[in-house]
Amino acid sequence: MEHIISVFHQVGSLLYPWLNEISTAIIACFLIVFGADINRLLSRKLIGRSFVLRTLVFVLINAFGYGLLIVTASPILANKMAQVSAHWLLFLIIGFFIFIGIWAQRHRKI
Repeated sequence: MEHIISVFHQVGSLLYPWLNEISTAIIACFLIVFGADINRLLSRKLIGRSFVLRTLVFVLINAFGYGLLIVTASPILANKMAQVSAHWLLFLIIGFFIFIGIWAQRHRKI
């Protein structure tokens, strides 16, 4: 068991330099999965409004809102993941992607 934990620790340690990229990928995956739901909610709220307003809100949310979320949330997530010990970091990252994949599969996003 000690050897297995050591291997997890070594592999997890290799992930630390890549936490910014990993956190960006996690946030982007969440946005891909939840983006359609967010856009659907917005279109319901804006039904009956002018075409120009609907288009403006769509562009602001999709271009600037999602971009701002990725730019601001990724470093925060990377900093939080950097505080996790190496052997748990490996499981945490795998868990994030498995959760996103299972959620997407169950909600027919894949």
